[in-house]
Amino acid sequence: MSSFNKGIRKAEVALKWDPNPRGTPAADLDIVAAVYRAEELYDNPAYLVHFGSRSPDGTITLHRDSKTGQGFGPDEQMTIELERLSREYGRVVLGVAIQQREGRAEFGDIQSTTMRVAEGYTELLTSDFSTVARATAATVAEFVRAADGSWDMHETVRGFDAGPEEFTRLMGVRQR
Repeated sequence: MSSFNKGIRKAEVALKWDPNPRGTPAADLDIVAAVYRAEELYDNPAYLVHFGSRSPDGTITLHRDSKTGQGFGPDEQMTIELERLSREYGRVVLGVAIQQREGRAEFGDIQSTTMRVAEGYTELLTSDFSTVARATAATVAEFVRAADGSWDMHETVRGFDAGPEEFTRLMGVRQR
């Protein structure tokens, strides 16, 4: 028997921020998606999608990657096609990491930072990272596969004091 719950089928993620003032180092934020196997929801991710990578099956795609925040519309965009994701996977954690190239940069240092997650015209989540202003990376949401195969999203805005590499190891750890 099938379920009436269609769940989230395809999430569109958009990240925007204003460029830093002239003469200061550019802010480089990166969307990161960590995909976890159904039998290992809180272990190491099966794979990551971020700048310079894509999902092996093409279900998660980073369409735009800005290194400065300059541009029209979103600076970074990602599509997560949950309905096409293999049943082997049961959780996708979505986050943002700030590159730490020229000194420490925190969300509170970056102007007009906004992340939006939507399905079609339905806004699922908006975050300005104000609750994690002193963090250098943050998770914003997790998508979890239900027993009937549909996907639900849970808002999980949680800050981390970690560089991008360390963040990818910590972002999916079970909250205590």
